Amino acid sequence: MFSLPRVIVTRPQREAQAWVANLRLRGMDAVALPLICIGPAPDPAALRQVWGTLDQFDAVLFVSGNAVEHFFAQSPIGLAHPLQGAQGRLRAFVTGPGSHAALVATGANAQRIDAPPLEGGAFDSEALWEQVRHSIGPGYRVLIVRGSDAATGAGSEGAGRDWFGEQAAAAGAQVQFAAAYTRIAPVWTDAQRAWIAQAACDGSVWLLSSSQALNNLTASLPEQTWGHAKAVATHARIAEAARLAGFGTVRESSPLLADITASIESLA
Repeated sequence: MFSLPRVIVTRPQREAQAWVANLRLRGMDAVALPLICIGPAPDPAALRQVWGTLDQFDAVLFVSGNAVEHFFAQSPIGLAHPLQGAQGRLRAFVTGPGSHAALVATGANAQRIDAPPLEGGAFDSEALWEQVRHSIGPGYRVLIVRGSDAATGAGSEGAGRDWFGEQAAAAGAQVQFAAAYTRIAPVWTDAQRAWIAQAACDGSVWLLSSSQALNNLTASLPEQTWGHAKAVATHARIAEAARLAGFGTVRESSPLLADITASIESLA
């Protein structure tokens, strides 16, 4: 009988709570340590102006559940849901089941949402592009709703979403970005720093789903070494970033709960 390691869930708080609950149901000692904090839109007025131009777009790509939540928080009062009903010009693009569920929860019709197939197990911009590339061409207009980095004000959703915009533009589409929320690096207390240092060498498994989250972790503890740390990364880019950061053991997994669970168990 082997003992499962503690799992440190590093997603933003909203997603982390659900992942902690699901992992605990599978007998794991899961705890949340969000490596990205989510703040309000950097310019709410600009976001409300985007709402007034939605009829000019053919598709809106939401990069995360947080993008969905904060974008719809700025919806003008009394405006009909732009994705209500099975018919309509506007499509919604999402990269994974979490964003899909968040969008349906707002009242969007699932028939108007394009996403990578669940059975494929790949939930990233590349998989989404394979689903929608046939519909994107000259004159097509795509709005990408994402976060903004608190320190720089720049978009900070990672290479995958920039890649999607590049592919769409190369196909002749017009691409516009909207910042629906702010991504903020956490600030640790001395007690939290000590806890993290212990977790870096006690066999805990770091569940990594964002390269920026990993950067926030290593940048905030520059003297910390990670040679004894274990990680499960939900994308090849994140796995490579973890190895470059010095993590001693890195497993790459699809973002599906069953696959992540199996990867964690393999590190016991």
